[in-house]
Amino acid sequence: MRKMFIGAVALVALTGGAEAGWVGKASYYKLGGRTASGGHVGAYTAAHRTLPFGSRVRVTNLVNNRSVVVTINDRGPFRGGRVIDVSATAADALGFRSAGVAHVKVEPVSAIAEAQ
Repeated sequence: MRKMFIGAVALVALTGGAEAGWVGKASYYKLGGRTASGGHVGAYTAAHRTLPFGSRVRVTNLVNNRSVVVTINDRGPFRGGRVIDVSATAADALGFRSAGVAHVKVEPVSAIAEAQ
């Protein structure tokens, strides 16, 4: 019940205003083991510090205007100034894998309330 409440609060907080979301740096990562949710890094997955696992967000590279929708299944990034870590495949689609970091906007698409 508590996770469902937190998920609902996160969704309301993110969709409440015209400027919903985050703007900052994104990086990419490849993991060999499991993510914080117990899953694996997939083609279009990402790590975020606070969004509930299963939430989907649109990440837009503000330099080239490319965007992808990723599913949050890990925690992070833990480096200052970064708002999201995306999978290597998502970084390729966003056009910043060779650079390693990009200036992005992160917008909520949906939040999954986990009723466990």
